[in-house]
Amino acid sequence: MSADAATPPSGSVSDTASTTTWSAGPFAVPNVTGTTGTVSCGSPQLCDDYALKVSVPRGYDSGHGLRIDVKWPDTAADFDLYVLDADGREVAASASSSDPQTVLLPAVTASYTVRVVPYAPLGDSFTATASLVANPVNPPPSTALPPTYANSSAPDSIKDAHNAGEPSIGVDRASGAAMFQAYTSTLKVNYDSAGAATWQDKSAKAANGCPQGSTTSLDPILFTDPATHRTFESQLAGKTALTCYTEDDGETWTPTSGSGINSGVDHQTIGGGPFASGEPGALTSYPHAVYYCSQDIADASCAVSRDGGLTYGPAVPMYSLLDCGGLHGHVKVAPDGTVYVPNKGCGGQQAVAVSEDNGLTWTVRKNPSSTPGDSDPSVGIGAGGTVYMGYQNSDDTARIAVSHDMGKTWLYDQNVGASLGIKNIVFPAVTAGDDNRAAFAFLGTTTGGNYQDTTNFKGIWRLYVATTYDGGQSWVTVDATPTDPVQKGSICTGGTTCGNDRNLLDFNDVTLDAQGRVLAAYADGCTGACATGGAQNYDALASIARQSSGNTLYGAYDAVVGGKHKKPTGGQ
Repeated sequence: MSADAATPPSGSVSDTASTTTWSAGPFAVPNVTGTTGTVSCGSPQLCDDYALKVSVPRGYDSGHGLRIDVKWPDTAADFDLYVLDADGREVAASASSSDPQTVLLPAVTASYTVRVVPYAPLGDSFTATASLVANPVNPPPSTALPPTYANSSAPDSIKDAHNAGEPSIGVDRASGAAMFQAYTSTLKVNYDSAGAATWQDKSAKAANGCPQGSTTSLDPILFTDPATHRTFESQLAGKTALTCYTEDDGETWTPTSGSGINSGVDHQTIGGGPFASGEPGALTSYPHAVYYCSQDIADASCAVSRDGGLTYGPAVPMYSLLDCGGLHGHVKVAPDGTVYVPNKGCGGQQAVAVSEDNGLTWTVRKNPSSTPGDSDPSVGIGAGGTVYMGYQNSDDTARIAVSHDMGKTWLYDQNVGASLGIKNIVFPAVTAGDDNRAAFAFLGTTTGGNYQDTTNFKGIWRLYVATTYDGGQSWVTVDATPTDPVQKGSICTGGTTCGNDRNLLDFNDVTLDAQGRVLAAYADGCTGACATGGAQNYDALASIARQSSGNTLYGAYDAVVGGKHKKPTGGQ
């Protein structure tokens, strides 16, 4: 079966004729060359190129963007979308498993090649649309006093100090210790009254009660329940998960059955919280549910433990490839027991998979204002159940939206990086405290363009944190690493096909302490001479940015007369 050429082969959009469409296919032969680097179109019909011309007045991009969508009938098929400039350089791409694939570009006069690659065509055809669209209007930034952050990093004496890609973090609110996981190491971080940090290695191993403590890992994860103070660490090892928990900040560990389900191929996550009322609950004295979720090839599943994480029930699919594709984010549990797992690509939008019955059934609920991204979205849940979803939009900007009805509708969707000129972001991570307070951490750069272009992208990346004190209506965004870049140049979010710029891997994490201070865990990729002006060295140093001033996410700990505080509950 041969593919038809694009019909028509070229087109244009302008401020007076804002839309053009085309189609091509059917395609039978997959083109998977993009998994090993640059897409190859060496043989006829392996790619379809469409010549697109954009003609707009000067300054038109201040209120408009160029949106390109590629759709196909069979949801099991997969096409990838790339946009090249007049010199053949890639300026945008959408190469996930989403249907449709979507890219957003500034609306400027230019000539592009829109390249559609039949990654897994299954004999299908596609239809594409290019449109000039009005940019959403952001509300004014918050006028709240911006919080500040102090940074600390693990000492070189710790084994995995410089192998800390994909960190996760929790805080034992009884002891105040922060628990930091990266690769096979679990680190305990204590802060003194002046905010100085002391890092210790408290990794699970046979000597402290967990003989299944892993020496290798495909994907580590950590979760600390803020109410029970139990910390779980899990290592993805092939098709199994090796999991232990500690109740004394890593002095001793208890082994568990692992995950109870096939751990999937990537992106395992562990979380927990109260059981939903009216549904099967705890089987032991441990009061909370523990959830293990993981993405596999054709679906993603979740299993629940009713005995504190020792054993798990059967796997329950959250969604299939017909609903969502690619990797999912981290599981979070609301104070009423509702469970959320976010996904970056569900039918052309970002969404949360939601369970209201302790993981027995799941529903995918989309944010209609969003478009698919390359980084996993993240949710934070306030003490009253308000859900904050932070995500990287398909134009690579930092956006966050709010839901008061468990993801059925979304409010206040806005770009929280616009006030600082942030053009590209990766690794969204969200946490919340009081119902009207939340924080959104991400790596960002003010340099526009394709941030995965290892040759031409020259951005300086920093850790930013946006905070709301009014329920997500407005946000104040700060640079949490103003004197030390986190990375220079490109950051690859394309998986194992990447080069040196894969050093930070796929995600960061953020949490709260008992007073509502925000702690953001990240891998510092630019250290030593790089941090003071030298070349990028692609490090991955275990680091935490801890809030050092400003109102926290618990209003009870704002400055009050007499200094009397009540102990907050909930929020994560």
